[in-house]
Amino acid sequence: MWRRKQSSSSTEVGCIACEELSLVGAGKEGWLVEDPNLVCALDTHALALAHNSLILLLGFGSSSSSSPDSRVSIRPDLSPIESEHITAIEWLVFEDYDIRVVVAGTSSGYLLFYSLLGHFIHKQMIYPGRILKLRVRGTKRDLTQDTTSSEEVCVVMPGIVARFDGSHIQSMLRQWFEETHTQYWDQKPKKRGSEGPETPYGRLPFQLWNVSKYGTCADAAITGIMPPPLMELQVFWFLNSAAFIVGQSSQRYYCAVAVGEDAVVSAFRLSEDKSRSLVGAILSKVVPATFSTIASVSRMFWRSEQMSPRKSEVKTQSFARASPLTCLKDHPRKGEKLTLSPSGTLAAITDSLGRILLLDTQALVVVRLWKGYRDASCLFMEMLVKRDTAAASSSNYYEPVKSDYCLCLAIHAPRKGIVEIWQMRTGPRLRIIQCAKGAKILQPTYRFGSSMTSPYVPLEVFLLNGDSGQISVLNRTLN
Repeated sequence: MWRRKQSSSSTEVGCIACEELSLVGAGKEGWLVEDPNLVCALDTHALALAHNSLILLLGFGSSSSSSPDSRVSIRPDLSPIESEHITAIEWLVFEDYDIRVVVAGTSSGYLLFYSLLGHFIHKQMIYPGRILKLRVRGTKRDLTQDTTSSEEVCVVMPGIVARFDGSHIQSMLRQWFEETHTQYWDQKPKKRGSEGPETPYGRLPFQLWNVSKYGTCADAAITGIMPPPLMELQVFWFLNSAAFIVGQSSQRYYCAVAVGEDAVVSAFRLSEDKSRSLVGAILSKVVPATFSTIASVSRMFWRSEQMSPRKSEVKTQSFARASPLTCLKDHPRKGEKLTLSPSGTLAAITDSLGRILLLDTQALVVVRLWKGYRDASCLFMEMLVKRDTAAASSSNYYEPVKSDYCLCLAIHAPRKGIVEIWQMRTGPRLRIIQCAKGAKILQPTYRFGSSMTSPYVPLEVFLLNGDSGQISVLNRTLN
Protein backbone atom coordinates (compact mmCIF):
# COMPACT_ATOMS: atom_id res chain seq x y z
CA MET A 1 0.00 0.00 0.00
CA TRP A 2 1.20 3.48 -0.85
CA ARG A 3 2.16 5.66 2.13
CA ARG A 4 2.57 9.42 2.05
CA LYS A 5 6.20 10.54 2.36
CA GLN A 6 7.65 14.02 2.68
CA SER A 7 11.13 15.43 2.29
CA SER A 8 12.57 18.93 2.43
CA SER A 9 12.11 19.40 -1.31
CA SER A 10 9.03 17.36 -2.31
CA THR A 11 5.97 15.57 -0.94
CA GLU A 12 4.53 12.36 -2.37
CA VAL A 13 0.85 12.71 -3.25
CA GLY A 14 0.00 9.40 -4.91
CA CYS A 15 1.00 6.42 -6.99
CA ILE A 16 -0.25 5.26 -10.40
CA ALA A 17 1.41 1.84 -10.47
CA CYS A 18 -1.03 -0.70 -11.94
CA GLU A 19 -1.22 -3.49 -14.51
CA GLU A 20 -2.94 -1.24 -17.08
CA LEU A 21 0.25 0.81 -17.46
CA SER A 22 1.71 -2.01 -19.54
CA LEU A 23 -0.82 -1.05 -22.25
CA VAL A 24 1.02 2.25 -22.75
CA GLY A 25 4.53 0.81 -22.70
CA ALA A 26 5.37 0.52 -18.99
CA GLY A 27 7.58 -2.33 -17.86
CA LYS A 28 11.00 -1.23 -19.02
CA GLU A 29 13.34 1.39 -17.62
CA GLY A 30 12.75 4.89 -18.96
CA TRP A 31 9.43 4.06 -20.68
CA LEU A 32 7.88 7.38 -19.63
CA VAL A 33 10.48 9.62 -21.29
CA GLU A 34 11.97 7.56 -24.12
CA ASP A 35 8.84 6.72 -26.13
CA PRO A 36 8.01 9.61 -28.52
CA ASN A 37 4.49 8.24 -29.08
CA LEU A 38 3.58 8.53 -25.39
CA VAL A 39 1.93 11.77 -24.27
CA CYS A 40 0.51 12.63 -20.85
CA ALA A 41 -1.40 15.36 -19.03
CA LEU A 42 -1.92 15.98 -15.31
CA ASP A 43 -4.92 17.13 -13.33
CA THR A 44 -5.00 17.66 -9.57
CA HIS A 45 -5.88 14.02 -8.79
CA ALA A 46 -5.73 12.31 -12.16
CA LEU A 47 -3.27 11.48 -14.91
CA ALA A 48 -4.11 10.97 -18.59
CA LEU A 49 -1.75 8.86 -20.70
CA ALA A 50 -2.14 8.30 -24.44
CA HIS A 51 -0.17 5.91 -26.63
CA ASN A 52 -1.04 5.39 -30.30
CA SER A 53 -4.75 4.43 -30.21
CA LEU A 54 -5.29 4.13 -26.45
CA ILE A 55 -6.14 6.68 -23.75
CA LEU A 56 -5.68 5.67 -20.12
CA LEU A 57 -7.12 7.75 -17.25
CA LEU A 58 -5.69 7.04 -13.80
CA GLY A 59 -6.94 8.58 -10.57
CA PHE A 60 -4.68 8.99 -7.54
CA GLY A 61 -4.70 10.48 -4.05
CA SER A 62 -8.41 11.40 -3.93
CA SER A 63 -11.85 9.81 -3.87
CA SER A 64 -13.59 12.91 -5.23
CA SER A 65 -16.56 12.33 -7.53
CA SER A 66 -15.11 14.83 -9.99
CA SER A 67 -12.06 12.60 -10.50
CA PRO A 68 -12.18 9.60 -12.82
CA ASP A 69 -12.51 6.07 -11.57
CA SER A 70 -9.18 4.55 -10.58
CA ARG A 71 -8.63 3.21 -14.12
CA VAL A 72 -10.52 4.05 -17.33
CA SER A 73 -9.44 2.92 -20.81
CA ILE A 74 -10.62 4.68 -23.98
CA ARG A 75 -10.04 3.44 -27.51
CA PRO A 76 -11.01 6.19 -29.98
CA ASP A 77 -12.33 5.33 -33.42
CA LEU A 78 -9.31 6.32 -35.53
CA SER A 79 -8.72 5.96 -39.26
CA PRO A 80 -6.65 2.84 -40.05
CA ILE A 81 -6.14 3.98 -43.65
CA GLU A 82 -4.27 7.11 -42.58
CA SER A 83 -2.55 5.33 -39.66
CA GLU A 84 -4.17 7.91 -37.40
CA HIS A 85 -2.98 7.97 -33.81
CA ILE A 86 -3.14 10.23 -30.76
CA THR A 87 -0.41 12.88 -30.65
CA ALA A 88 -1.56 15.26 -27.87
CA ILE A 89 -3.78 15.14 -24.80
CA GLU A 90 -5.02 17.61 -22.18
CA TRP A 91 -7.64 18.07 -19.46
CA LEU A 92 -10.43 20.66 -19.61
CA VAL A 93 -11.73 21.67 -16.18
CA PHE A 94 -14.65 24.10 -15.66
CA GLU A 95 -14.97 24.75 -11.94
CA ASP A 96 -18.20 26.77 -12.11
CA TYR A 97 -20.14 23.74 -13.35
CA ASP A 98 -17.93 20.95 -11.98
CA ILE A 99 -17.24 19.70 -15.51
CA ARG A 100 -14.04 17.80 -16.20
CA VAL A 101 -13.29 16.14 -19.56
CA VAL A 102 -10.26 14.99 -21.50
CA VAL A 103 -9.48 16.17 -25.04
CA ALA A 104 -7.09 14.42 -27.44
CA GLY A 105 -5.49 15.59 -30.68
CA THR A 106 -4.70 13.19 -33.51
CA SER A 107 -2.16 12.91 -36.31
CA SER A 108 -4.94 13.74 -38.83
CA GLY A 109 -5.86 17.07 -37.24
CA TYR A 110 -8.93 16.06 -35.22
CA LEU A 111 -9.90 17.00 -31.66
CA LEU A 112 -11.71 14.30 -29.65
CA PHE A 113 -13.60 15.05 -26.41
CA TYR A 114 -14.35 12.33 -23.84
CA SER A 115 -15.96 12.20 -20.41
CA LEU A 116 -14.26 10.76 -17.33
CA LEU A 117 -16.15 7.50 -17.95
CA GLY A 118 -14.82 7.28 -21.48
CA HIS A 119 -18.02 8.37 -23.25
CA PHE A 120 -17.55 10.16 -26.56
CA ILE A 121 -18.71 13.81 -26.56
CA HIS A 122 -17.45 15.73 -29.57
CA LYS A 123 -15.18 15.47 -32.62
CA GLN A 124 -13.93 18.33 -34.78
CA MET A 125 -11.43 18.81 -37.58
CA ILE A 126 -8.90 21.62 -37.09
CA TYR A 127 -6.67 21.29 -40.16
CA PRO A 128 -5.21 18.27 -41.99
CA GLY A 129 -1.96 17.49 -40.22
CA ARG A 130 -0.43 16.41 -36.94
CA ILE A 131 -1.52 18.14 -33.74
CA LEU A 132 1.65 18.77 -31.73
CA LYS A 133 0.31 20.22 -28.51
CA LEU A 134 -2.82 21.46 -26.73
CA ARG A 135 -2.42 24.50 -24.50
CA VAL A 136 -5.02 25.64 -21.97
CA ARG A 137 -4.48 29.04 -20.38
CA GLY A 138 -6.24 32.17 -19.21
CA THR A 139 -6.18 35.09 -16.83
CA LYS A 140 -8.06 34.75 -13.55
CA ARG A 141 -11.13 36.93 -13.49
CA ASP A 142 -11.54 39.86 -11.10
CA LEU A 143 -14.93 41.41 -10.41
CA THR A 144 -13.38 44.89 -10.47
CA GLN A 145 -11.91 44.43 -13.94
CA ASP A 146 -13.24 43.90 -17.43
CA THR A 147 -14.85 40.47 -17.62
CA THR A 148 -14.04 39.91 -21.28
CA SER A 149 -12.99 36.28 -21.55
CA SER A 150 -9.30 35.67 -22.14
CA GLU A 151 -9.53 31.94 -21.39
CA GLU A 152 -8.61 29.83 -24.36
CA VAL A 153 -7.51 26.50 -25.77
CA CYS A 154 -4.64 26.75 -28.24
CA VAL A 155 -3.97 23.98 -30.77
CA VAL A 156 -0.42 23.82 -32.14
CA MET A 157 0.38 22.14 -35.47
CA PRO A 158 3.46 22.35 -37.73
CA GLY A 159 3.35 25.97 -38.91
CA ILE A 160 -0.26 26.44 -37.74
CA VAL A 161 -1.89 27.84 -34.59
CA ALA A 162 -5.61 27.60 -33.77
CA ARG A 163 -7.48 29.28 -30.93
CA PHE A 164 -10.76 28.27 -29.27
CA ASP A 165 -12.43 30.68 -26.87
CA GLY A 166 -13.07 28.99 -23.54
CA SER A 167 -16.66 30.26 -23.39
CA HIS A 168 -17.58 28.41 -26.60
CA ILE A 169 -16.22 25.11 -25.30
CA GLN A 170 -17.95 25.69 -21.98
CA SER A 171 -21.32 26.25 -23.69
CA MET A 172 -20.97 23.01 -25.63
CA LEU A 173 -19.96 21.01 -22.54
CA ARG A 174 -22.79 22.54 -20.49
CA GLN A 175 -25.27 21.37 -23.12
CA TRP A 176 -23.73 17.89 -23.04
CA PHE A 177 -23.72 17.90 -19.22
CA GLU A 178 -27.40 18.90 -18.98
CA GLU A 179 -28.50 16.34 -21.56
CA THR A 180 -26.49 13.63 -19.84
CA HIS A 181 -27.99 14.28 -16.41
CA THR A 182 -31.59 14.72 -17.57
CA GLN A 183 -31.41 11.29 -19.20
CA TYR A 184 -29.34 9.71 -16.43
CA TRP A 185 -31.64 6.80 -15.60
CA ASP A 186 -32.06 5.55 -19.16
CA GLN A 187 -28.76 6.79 -20.58
CA LYS A 188 -26.70 4.45 -22.69
CA PRO A 189 -23.05 5.18 -23.52
CA LYS A 190 -22.50 6.47 -27.02
CA LYS A 191 -21.05 3.91 -29.35
CA ARG A 192 -17.41 4.47 -30.18
CA GLY A 193 -18.20 3.79 -33.83
CA SER A 194 -20.47 6.85 -33.97
CA GLU A 195 -17.56 9.28 -33.94
CA GLY A 196 -18.38 10.79 -37.31
CA PRO A 197 -17.31 14.16 -38.73
CA GLU A 198 -20.46 15.79 -37.34
CA THR A 199 -21.72 15.77 -33.75
CA PRO A 200 -25.07 16.85 -32.25
CA TYR A 201 -23.44 19.97 -30.81
CA GLY A 202 -22.24 21.40 -34.14
CA ARG A 203 -18.85 22.88 -34.92
CA LEU A 204 -17.10 24.96 -32.30
CA PRO A 205 -16.01 28.34 -33.71
CA PHE A 206 -12.27 28.91 -33.74
CA GLN A 207 -9.57 31.03 -35.38
CA LEU A 208 -6.77 29.65 -37.52
CA TRP A 209 -3.41 31.22 -38.42
CA ASN A 210 -0.46 30.21 -40.58
CA VAL A 211 2.80 30.96 -38.74
CA SER A 212 5.17 29.14 -41.10
CA LYS A 213 6.82 32.19 -42.70
CA TYR A 214 10.13 31.26 -41.04
CA GLY A 215 9.64 27.51 -41.44
CA THR A 216 7.44 24.93 -39.73
CA CYS A 217 7.36 25.29 -35.98
CA ALA A 218 8.08 22.59 -33.43
CA ASP A 219 6.12 24.41 -30.73
CA ALA A 220 4.14 27.62 -30.42
CA ALA A 221 1.88 29.53 -28.05
CA ILE A 222 -0.44 32.53 -28.02
CA THR A 223 0.98 34.77 -25.31
CA GLY A 224 -1.95 37.18 -24.99
CA ILE A 225 -3.69 40.21 -26.44
CA MET A 226 -1.53 42.91 -28.01
CA PRO A 227 -2.26 46.42 -29.36
CA PRO A 228 -3.02 46.92 -33.07
CA PRO A 229 -0.35 48.10 -35.51
CA LEU A 230 0.51 51.79 -35.30
CA MET A 231 -1.63 54.01 -37.54
CA GLU A 232 -3.54 51.08 -39.01
CA LEU A 233 -6.76 52.16 -40.66
CA GLN A 234 -9.94 50.20 -41.08
CA VAL A 235 -12.34 50.73 -43.95
CA PHE A 236 -16.08 50.32 -43.46
CA TRP A 237 -18.20 50.07 -46.57
CA PHE A 238 -21.89 50.85 -46.41
CA LEU A 239 -23.71 49.43 -49.42
CA ASN A 240 -26.82 51.56 -48.94
CA SER A 241 -24.94 54.86 -49.28
CA ALA A 242 -21.90 53.60 -51.22
CA ALA A 243 -19.71 55.58 -48.84
CA PHE A 244 -16.37 54.77 -47.23
CA ILE A 245 -15.67 55.74 -43.64
CA VAL A 246 -12.13 55.50 -42.33
CA GLY A 247 -11.48 55.01 -38.63
CA GLN A 248 -9.16 53.41 -36.14
CA SER A 249 -9.23 49.63 -35.95
CA SER A 250 -11.24 48.07 -33.11
CA GLN A 251 -10.28 44.48 -33.87
CA ARG A 252 -8.55 42.29 -31.30
CA TYR A 253 -4.99 41.16 -31.95
CA TYR A 254 -2.96 38.39 -30.34
CA CYS A 255 0.76 37.79 -30.06
CA ALA A 256 2.10 34.35 -30.94
CA VAL A 257 5.60 32.99 -30.33
CA ALA A 258 6.89 29.99 -32.28
CA VAL A 259 10.09 27.91 -32.16
CA GLY A 260 11.44 25.62 -34.85
CA GLU A 261 14.30 24.45 -37.03
CA ASP A 262 14.76 27.44 -39.37
CA ALA A 263 14.10 30.12 -36.73
CA VAL A 264 14.95 29.49 -33.10
CA VAL A 265 12.30 32.03 -32.08
CA SER A 266 9.77 33.94 -34.17
CA ALA A 267 6.88 36.21 -33.21
CA PHE A 268 3.67 37.12 -35.02
CA ARG A 269 0.76 39.52 -34.65
CA LEU A 270 -2.44 37.54 -35.15
CA SER A 271 -5.50 39.34 -36.46
CA GLU A 272 -9.08 38.18 -36.09
CA ASP A 273 -9.77 39.33 -39.65
CA LYS A 274 -8.69 37.35 -42.69
CA SER A 275 -7.87 40.62 -44.48
CA ARG A 276 -7.01 44.09 -43.20
CA SER A 277 -6.30 45.97 -46.44
CA LEU A 278 -8.55 48.36 -48.37
CA VAL A 279 -8.72 45.94 -51.31
CA GLY A 280 -9.51 43.09 -48.97
CA ALA A 281 -12.30 45.04 -47.31
CA ILE A 282 -13.89 45.80 -50.69
CA LEU A 283 -13.50 42.24 -51.96
CA SER A 284 -14.96 40.81 -48.76
CA LYS A 285 -18.20 42.67 -49.58
CA VAL A 286 -18.29 42.60 -53.38
CA VAL A 287 -17.10 39.08 -54.13
CA PRO A 288 -19.63 37.19 -51.96
CA ALA A 289 -22.54 39.20 -53.37
CA THR A 290 -21.34 38.71 -56.95
CA PHE A 291 -20.69 35.03 -56.44
CA SER A 292 -24.12 34.58 -54.86
CA THR A 293 -25.78 36.14 -57.94
CA ILE A 294 -23.81 33.99 -60.37
CA ALA A 295 -24.50 30.88 -58.32
CA SER A 296 -28.24 31.49 -58.25
CA VAL A 297 -28.32 31.89 -62.04
CA SER A 298 -26.20 28.77 -62.52
CA ARG A 299 -28.59 26.67 -60.44
CA MET A 300 -31.36 27.43 -62.93
CA PHE A 301 -29.42 25.52 -65.61
CA TRP A 302 -27.67 22.88 -63.54
CA ARG A 303 -30.28 22.09 -60.90
CA SER A 304 -30.99 18.58 -62.15
CA GLU A 305 -27.31 17.63 -62.21
CA GLN A 306 -26.45 18.90 -58.74
CA MET A 307 -28.70 16.49 -56.84
CA SER A 308 -26.38 13.62 -55.95
CA PRO A 309 -26.59 11.61 -52.71
CA ARG A 310 -22.89 12.09 -52.13
CA LYS A 311 -21.73 12.61 -48.55
CA SER A 312 -20.24 16.05 -47.94
CA GLU A 313 -16.63 16.20 -46.83
CA VAL A 314 -15.32 18.31 -43.98
CA LYS A 315 -14.13 21.65 -45.30
CA THR A 316 -10.99 23.20 -43.88
CA GLN A 317 -11.20 26.70 -42.47
CA SER A 318 -9.34 29.54 -44.16
CA PHE A 319 -6.47 31.28 -42.39
CA ALA A 320 -6.73 34.64 -40.68
CA ARG A 321 -3.89 37.10 -41.10
CA ALA A 322 -0.62 36.55 -39.21
CA SER A 323 1.90 39.40 -39.56
CA PRO A 324 5.55 38.58 -38.73
CA LEU A 325 7.11 40.76 -36.04
CA THR A 326 10.62 39.40 -35.56
CA CYS A 327 12.70 36.22 -35.67
CA LEU A 328 16.00 34.87 -34.40
CA LYS A 329 17.99 32.65 -36.79
CA ASP A 330 21.18 31.04 -35.50
CA HIS A 331 22.01 27.98 -37.60
CA PRO A 332 22.49 25.17 -36.63
CA ARG A 333 20.64 25.96 -33.39
CA LYS A 334 16.98 24.85 -33.42
CA GLY A 335 14.15 25.75 -31.09
CA GLU A 336 12.55 22.70 -29.45
CA LYS A 337 10.04 23.51 -26.70
CA LEU A 338 8.55 26.52 -24.98
CA THR A 339 6.50 27.11 -21.85
CA LEU A 340 4.59 30.23 -20.81
CA SER A 341 4.32 31.97 -17.47
CA PRO A 342 0.77 32.34 -16.05
CA SER A 343 0.46 35.92 -17.32
CA GLY A 344 2.04 35.08 -20.68
CA THR A 345 4.68 37.81 -20.31
CA LEU A 346 7.59 35.34 -20.06
CA ALA A 347 8.44 32.28 -22.14
CA ALA A 348 11.15 29.71 -21.43
CA ILE A 349 12.53 28.24 -24.67
CA THR A 350 14.83 25.23 -24.99
CA ASP A 351 17.03 24.66 -28.05
CA SER A 352 19.10 21.88 -29.62
CA LEU A 353 22.38 23.18 -28.19
CA GLY A 354 21.36 22.78 -24.55
CA ARG A 355 20.48 26.42 -23.95
CA ILE A 356 17.40 27.86 -22.26
CA LEU A 357 16.24 31.34 -23.28
CA LEU A 358 13.96 33.45 -21.09
CA LEU A 359 11.97 35.64 -23.48
CA ASP A 360 10.03 38.77 -22.58
CA THR A 361 7.02 38.25 -24.85
CA GLN A 362 5.94 41.90 -24.68
CA ALA A 363 9.28 43.48 -25.58
CA LEU A 364 10.31 40.36 -27.60
CA VAL A 365 13.77 40.45 -25.98
CA VAL A 366 15.76 37.62 -24.39
CA VAL A 367 16.33 38.66 -20.78
CA ARG A 368 18.20 35.59 -19.48
CA LEU A 369 20.16 32.61 -20.78
CA TRP A 370 21.17 29.27 -19.29
CA LYS A 371 23.71 26.88 -20.87
CA GLY A 372 24.43 23.18 -20.47
CA TYR A 373 20.87 21.84 -20.25
CA ARG A 374 20.43 19.38 -23.14
CA ASP A 375 17.02 17.69 -23.42
CA ALA A 376 15.73 19.95 -20.65
CA SER A 377 12.09 20.67 -19.80
CA CYS A 378 10.85 23.82 -18.11
CA LEU A 379 7.75 24.76 -16.13
CA PHE A 380 6.92 27.94 -14.24
CA MET A 381 5.94 27.65 -10.57
CA GLU A 382 5.39 29.88 -7.54
CA MET A 383 7.28 29.70 -4.25
CA LEU A 384 6.99 31.41 -0.87
CA VAL A 385 10.08 33.56 -1.25
CA LYS A 386 8.61 36.96 -0.36
CA ARG A 387 6.67 35.75 2.66
CA ASP A 388 7.18 37.66 5.91
CA THR A 389 8.12 34.83 8.27
CA ALA A 390 7.86 37.02 11.38
CA ALA A 391 4.27 38.00 10.62
CA ALA A 392 3.40 34.45 9.62
CA SER A 393 4.81 32.94 12.83
CA SER A 394 2.60 35.22 14.96
CA SER A 395 -0.48 33.42 13.64
CA ASN A 396 -0.88 29.69 13.24
CA TYR A 397 -3.73 30.20 10.79
CA TYR A 398 -1.99 32.49 8.33
CA GLU A 399 -3.06 31.79 4.75
CA PRO A 400 -0.54 32.94 2.12
CA VAL A 401 -1.87 35.33 -0.50
CA LYS A 402 -0.71 35.93 -4.06
CA SER A 403 1.73 38.68 -3.06
CA ASP A 404 3.59 36.22 -0.82
CA TYR A 405 4.59 34.10 -3.80
CA CYS A 406 7.40 34.68 -6.24
CA LEU A 407 7.46 33.43 -9.82
CA CYS A 408 10.16 30.81 -10.41
CA LEU A 409 11.28 28.50 -13.19
CA ALA A 410 11.72 24.77 -12.64
CA ILE A 411 14.31 23.28 -15.02
CA HIS A 412 14.45 19.51 -15.33
CA ALA A 413 17.86 18.41 -16.59
CA PRO A 414 17.46 14.65 -17.24
CA ARG A 415 21.11 14.12 -18.16
CA LYS A 416 22.13 15.53 -14.77
CA GLY A 417 19.29 13.81 -12.93
CA ILE A 418 18.21 17.02 -11.17
CA VAL A 419 15.50 19.67 -11.08
CA GLU A 420 16.66 23.23 -10.46
CA ILE A 421 14.43 26.08 -9.31
CA TRP A 422 15.42 29.63 -10.32
CA GLN A 423 13.83 32.86 -9.18
CA MET A 424 12.47 35.12 -11.94
CA ARG A 425 13.55 37.19 -13.68
CA THR A 426 17.17 37.54 -12.64
CA GLY A 427 17.12 35.93 -9.19
CA PRO A 428 19.38 33.17 -7.86
CA ARG A 429 18.99 29.42 -7.96
CA LEU A 430 16.85 28.53 -4.95
CA ARG A 431 16.98 24.74 -4.88
CA ILE A 432 18.45 21.62 -6.48
CA ILE A 433 16.34 18.44 -6.32
CA GLN A 434 17.66 14.99 -7.18
CA CYS A 435 15.32 12.88 -9.35
CA ALA A 436 15.27 9.45 -10.98
CA LYS A 437 16.43 8.93 -14.54
CA GLY A 438 12.96 8.03 -15.82
CA ALA A 439 11.20 11.00 -14.19
CA LYS A 440 9.19 13.76 -15.82
CA ILE A 441 7.92 17.13 -14.57
CA LEU A 442 4.22 17.89 -15.05
CA GLN A 443 1.77 20.64 -14.16
CA PRO A 444 -2.00 20.52 -13.59
CA THR A 445 -4.06 22.13 -16.31
CA TYR A 446 -5.54 25.63 -16.01
CA ARG A 447 -9.01 25.65 -14.44
CA PHE A 448 -11.63 27.66 -16.30
CA GLY A 449 -13.88 29.93 -14.27
CA SER A 450 -11.71 30.32 -11.15
CA SER A 451 -11.90 33.88 -9.84
CA MET A 452 -9.73 36.14 -7.70
CA THR A 453 -12.28 35.97 -4.87
CA SER A 454 -11.61 32.28 -4.21
CA PRO A 455 -8.55 31.22 -2.14
CA TYR A 456 -5.41 31.64 -4.17
CA VAL A 457 -3.96 28.40 -5.51
CA PRO A 458 -0.28 28.80 -6.41
CA LEU A 459 1.26 27.33 -9.53
CA GLU A 460 2.79 23.97 -8.63
CA VAL A 461 5.06 21.49 -10.37
CA PHE A 462 4.77 17.72 -9.93
CA LEU A 463 7.43 15.06 -10.46
CA LEU A 464 6.33 11.70 -11.90
CA ASN A 465 8.71 8.77 -11.50
CA GLY A 466 7.87 6.44 -14.36
CA ASP A 467 9.77 3.49 -12.94
CA SER A 468 8.07 3.48 -9.53
CA GLY A 469 4.80 5.26 -10.40
CA GLN A 470 5.25 7.75 -7.55
CA ILE A 471 3.89 11.28 -8.01
CA SER A 472 5.38 14.06 -5.87
CA VAL A 473 4.73 17.78 -5.65
CA LEU A 474 7.68 20.15 -5.30
CA ASN A 475 7.44 22.01 -2.01
CA ARG A 476 6.80 25.72 -2.36
CA THR A 477 8.68 26.69 0.79
CA LEU A 478 12.46 26.92 1.11
CA ASN A 479 12.79 25.65 4.68
